[in-house]
Amino acid sequence: MSDLYISWSDYHRKIEDLAVKIHESQWKFDRIVCIARGGLRIGDILSRIFDKPLAILAASSYSGDGGKVRGSIKFARDLTMVGDDFGNRILLVDDLVDSGVSLQESIVWLQSRYSADIQEIRTAVLWYKACSVAIPDYYVDYLADNPWIHQPFEMYEKMSAADFAVKSQ
Repeated sequence: MSDLYISWSDYHRKIEDLAVKIHESQWKFDRIVCIARGGLRIGDILSRIFDKPLAILAASSYSGDGGKVRGSIKFARDLTMVGDDFGNRILLVDDLVDSGVSLQESIVWLQSRYSADIQEIRTAVLWYKACSVAIPDYYVDYLADNPWIHQPFEMYEKMSAADFAVKSQ
């Protein structure tokens, strides 16, 4: 498996490219739901671009070995959002689809709790890996060789506030 290193400028450009793809589809949606942590920054930026409310679904499936060991997916008990109107058309956002399980299970989670509201869910990611069982509706890059993606914010996973305190002295 190869490695793909992403800079901050590449990361933001990919979010903008994703916004263009969604816009060009002319699909109208009511709310963005981002899968945290990976989809949090993307959901925030898309929420601002499209002027749509953001909801956050906290989920985790990676742990151990620097976050590279995939386990069973765990979801927060509740969705975090403002307002009572969930909306009928939901854009579900994450950073990537690797196995595709997180995306599929997130759809199941949303439908099990908001089935009375939801008419349609579409998915959007920056990276779509060939090994994924889920095919996102919108994506920027298709990755046939399934690389490990090193995103620019990962450096903070190896740092602490104490590290910054030392730097500022």
